[in-house]
Amino acid sequence: MRIDLIDKILIIPITRFISNSTTSGIILFASAMLALILANTPLKETYHHFWENTFTIGFGDFVLSKSLHNWINDGLVSIFFFVIGLELKREIMAGELSKPKDAILPIFAGLGGMVVPALFYLLFNSSGETSAGWGIPMATDIAFALGILYMLGDKVPVSLKIFLTALAIADDIGAVLVIAFFYTSDISTLSLLIGGGFLAVLVLANILGVRNTLFYGIIGIGGLWLAFLLSGVHATIAGVIAALTIPANIKIQDKKFIQKMNDLTNKFEKSTPNNVTLVTHDQLHILEDIRYYSKAALTPLQRLEHSMHPLVAFVVMPIFALANAGITFSDSFVANLASNASLGVIFGLVLGKFIGIVLVSKILVKLKFAELPKGVNWRQIYGVAMLAGVGFTMSLFITNLAFVDPDYILQSKIGIFIASTLCGIGGYLILRKFTA
Repeated sequence: MRIDLIDKILIIPITRFISNSTTSGIILFASAMLALILANTPLKETYHHFWENTFTIGFGDFVLSKSLHNWINDGLVSIFFFVIGLELKREIMAGELSKPKDAILPIFAGLGGMVVPALFYLLFNSSGETSAGWGIPMATDIAFALGILYMLGDKVPVSLKIFLTALAIADDIGAVLVIAFFYTSDISTLSLLIGGGFLAVLVLANILGVRNTLFYGIIGIGGLWLAFLLSGVHATIAGVIAALTIPANIKIQDKKFIQKMNDLTNKFEKSTPNNVTLVTHDQLHILEDIRYYSKAALTPLQRLEHSMHPLVAFVVMPIFALANAGITFSDSFVANLASNASLGVIFGLVLGKFIGIVLVSKILVKLKFAELPKGVNWRQIYGVAMLAGVGFTMSLFITNLAFVDPDYILQSKIGIFIASTLCGIGGYLILRKFTA
């Protein structure tokens, strides 16, 4: 009775809160607001200096020394990209990107939503150091965009949620490629070859049927990620590549699993209880068999994705936001807002995203290469296109790759905050008005 009461008043509500699609967006928003508050109080110096503390790992002559800020952006965020890689593989195999006919519209709309924002940015920054920031307005923040969409509840058609999810996934693919090819430093061929060797080990393990996720973690982090970190190719790319090597096959078929579960549950029911809270020796073996077959019926890819989502949503991304979203507003705020870098980001995210997504969607539907999702109208597409302009996390991440000059970083961050706020509010209001 006591256990049922605890489940009812504590466990179940907490589980529902964690699994709610809006929760990660709320936590991310709260972390960003906390960073802004800390950066504009008497604690601002402490806040900024804290992230510059240096942490060193290694032994002997092999030592890696980076600031806490760099460890977060190069290391912790790799976990986020690893989960993105898992999602991409699942979606391509059996999700929204698995059927070419259904994937055409979100994929090409996502492409339009990357190219046009970059062009808008370059209109303001055609030359000079700030031109390197063209990738900043290309990104969409999945957590925020989907969180805002899900705030509308059942009013939003499921097909519209699927469309935004697929569009955001296509956007992620593009962002990963942009980071890999355009935001890398000098390449170390030796380190890259070593990374290729570790990648070959991961692929071979998949082919041979190795399903131990710990093995993939050790080789993926201790080998592939570290080699990419030293190679000059951004280490987060290693997270995506490692995820694509995770096995996506089951060890036991559905019918056999059902048969085994029936046999084991019947055996457990017929076993003699010992009338205490501890199970008997025979019951323990039955439960171990149930756990083994349950694990065998689930792919390592889905098991990892499911278990790592809370880590990313409630640890990785909030810490990233806390470390990167702190803008100290000063007397030069208006000047920074009016800078070419800031205006390029604002116009890229607000107008570029909207025009790119809507224009490509209109062309594809007009030429009958694709159809609108069932139950979705053009006004709802407008709302989703506006929501896609919420760049926040990914835009902040690319900002740190694009610039070294703190003034350009500050200007870009201001642009990201202004644009993401406008797009978030605008997208929500459009969808609220035109969704039954």
